[in-house]
Amino acid sequence: MAACTRSFRRVLTGCHKSLLISNGQCSTHVSQIVPKQVPVRQFAAVKSVKKEQKEQKDEKQKVIKERKIDDTNRHKPFGLTAWEPIDDVYITRFYPKPVYDAETAIGMLKKFQQLDFTYPKQPLYIDLKLDMKLEKKKKVDPFVSTVHLPHSFKTDVNKVVVFTENAEDAKVAKENGAAFVGGAELVQKILDDEIQADFYVAVPDILPRLLTLKNKLRKKFPKSKRGSVGTNIPKMLELFKTGHEYLVERDCYILTKMATLDMTTEQIIDNLDTIIKDVCSHRPLNLGPFIERAIICSATSEALHFKIEQFLPKIEEEDEK
Repeated sequence: MAACTRSFRRVLTGCHKSLLISNGQCSTHVSQIVPKQVPVRQFAAVKSVKKEQKEQKDEKQKVIKERKIDDTNRHKPFGLTAWEPIDDVYITRFYPKPVYDAETAIGMLKKFQQLDFTYPKQPLYIDLKLDMKLEKKKKVDPFVSTVHLPHSFKTDVNKVVVFTENAEDAKVAKENGAAFVGGAELVQKILDDEIQADFYVAVPDILPRLLTLKNKLRKKFPKSKRGSVGTNIPKMLELFKTGHEYLVERDCYILTKMATLDMTTEQIIDNLDTIIKDVCSHRPLNLGPFIERAIICSATSEALHFKIEQFLPKIEEEDEK
């Protein structure tokens, strides 16, 4: 009888414990809280580690991009087979691209045209890559410029609007070939697209009344940096009627037409020299060469790298006292 009683008590004690466990009144209450907090800490730690790894990876990629390998005194360029191929037929990607003198590159383009029987008056283009860095981690802002080429290749004269409210200035503008001349009354006509032109110039006094045209004209809005604001109206009209406009695209590239293939080599060189010197004027010369790479090509030919050292402006040395 006593043995039965003890076994019955054990069964009751076990049932009581199981009820406490199922109701969460035992130490399992702590075990239910801990699993909810531990994974959160683990996930947060994993997330921070991944973030650090990503930052380190980005830094390494940035260092690789900024690193410039010096091939001076090397028997071959880094990552390439040799400095020059020894055969007439070779895979171009295994050798550095040849860089020609400007006169040689132009002569090759003329030869390509004769061999391919393409249009002899096709346009010539230059592709320049710029170093936009300035001092103290600053950069040159992408710019638009207009230059007067010594040998123009355009057949049409650009339409120029002159903003002025002075009767004498208006008369001078008309005499020098302005397409439209007027004051604030032209603003609404331009907004309504009744007047469209290639360039817009203005005298300084009228600029406050033209502010509503900023969103409409954008880069064509008159600015003193571009030479489209001033008092010398004949000089501005001479520049913009036959001027050649180019701009910086994709942060550091200039791709612009500069001549036609039927021009003489001397005329093409003159135009090339004018454009390169104008480009270099947008950054201080003491920071080093502004142009990192220069390519010339025609509309139907391959692109040729050419040397630009002869065109770069030189810093004038101060006379020794």
